[in-house]
Amino acid sequence: MKQSIFTIKENRPLTDLVWLMRMAGDTSEITAAGQFVNIQLDGLYLRRPISVFDCEDGMLSIIYKVVGKGTEKMTTLPVGTELDVLTGLGNGYDLEKVGKKPLLVGGGVGVPPLYYLAKKLIAAEKKPEIVVGFNTADEIFGVEFFEEIGCKVTVTTVDGSVGVKGFVTNALEAIDYDYICTCGPEPMLKALYRATEAKGQYSFEERMGCGFGACMGCSCKTVTGYKRICKDGPILEKEEILWEK
Repeated sequence: MKQSIFTIKENRPLTDLVWLMRMAGDTSEITAAGQFVNIQLDGLYLRRPISVFDCEDGMLSIIYKVVGKGTEKMTTLPVGTELDVLTGLGNGYDLEKVGKKPLLVGGGVGVPPLYYLAKKLIAAEKKPEIVVGFNTADEIFGVEFFEEIGCKVTVTTVDGSVGVKGFVTNALEAIDYDYICTCGPEPMLKALYRATEAKGQYSFEERMGCGFGACMGCSCKTVTGYKRICKDGPILEKEEILWEK
């Protein structure tokens, strides 16, 4: 983990509620796709944890959704603003365990970290295919980023306004894959877990206090005992997941 000052270079909307921010700074501690950063905002006590969308040559990119005071404040920050950021948080996806035909599945704001993962897998000579799920056409974002790096993308929408009608699980039957990496809301993760026998790595979302394992506020029970989502996760292997509800 490292605390650094980052300077905003870009901050723009992708949809009505989803924004892309690019920041310049020390990215040396960001070593794996699936890690997150924790951003300090003036006037707010707790930092805001946001997954890494992309990281390259001292440039950190995040995609965030406006869901409260903190993320709403972030939309008002102009280019040139300096932010206090903790980097290198979380365990990231283990590329060594991913098969030759990985399927990356994201729902809503679980989509962004899969882009950095897709780039890493392509560099490792694997061919990821992407499934992204949204409620309606108005919520769709990020598809073009995956397509630009050569990934095949399947879009699902609950209302059927774009792509496959229904949930991400409705798209699985038509895809040939041997491993799943996923990030999204817990109901989606649970549905995927039950819909496929493939091994995989699941990235969990939890409310975090500190973001680096000190407060124990995001602990969850697994088959091997309690784990802190911010420190021991956010990514868990399918075999260790224990659904308690």
